[in-house]
Amino acid sequence: QVQLVESGGGLVQPGGSLRVSCAASGSILNINRVGWYRQAPGKERELVAVITNGGRTEYADSVKGRFTISRDYAKNTVSLQMNSLKPEDTAVYYCMAETGIGGVISDYWGQGTQVTVFS
Repeated sequence: QVQLVESGGGLVQPGGSLRVSCAASGSILNINRVGWYRQAPGKERELVAVITNGGRTEYADSVKGRFTISRDYAKNTVSLQMNSLKPEDTAVYYCMAETGIGGVISDYWGQGTQVTVFS
């Protein structure tokens, strides 16, 4: 089991910046990768950015060059720095951790944190 607690988010004007962070606890040694997904009203949850244990990152095309994911292994946290925010970035942002034990892949999710970009 992995527990994830998000923090950060909030309200910001277009062009502004926000940072969301996620603290992981529990069976963190089994985590293969962690990342962020988001879900806007009426839309499906989508990948924003993930980072693997090896440090490889993957970003959605819509956020490349604007968002940066980072992981602090000492603090067991993963953060998403969001710059040049746009109204279309408005969504609930969820932290995700994927574990692999004995060939069984499991996903864990945080409770979500709201990011709202408005003029």
